[in-house]
Amino acid sequence: MADSLHTRYMAASDAWRVHRKGCTPCQTGRHCEAGTPLFERFARLQDAYLNR
Repeated sequence: MADSLHTRYMAASDAWRVHRKGCTPCQTGRHCEAGTPLFERFARLQDAYLNR
């Protein structure tokens, strides 16, 4: 069974939040190499969820 958009959005949010908590550059808005794709996935899924 495929994940719902909401489930994927929440998982991306959790992954981004966990990463950001331990990453100083990401805490200041200067996303690191590992944080950039996490943030982009979260933002993309958030936009999709809010605009559906």
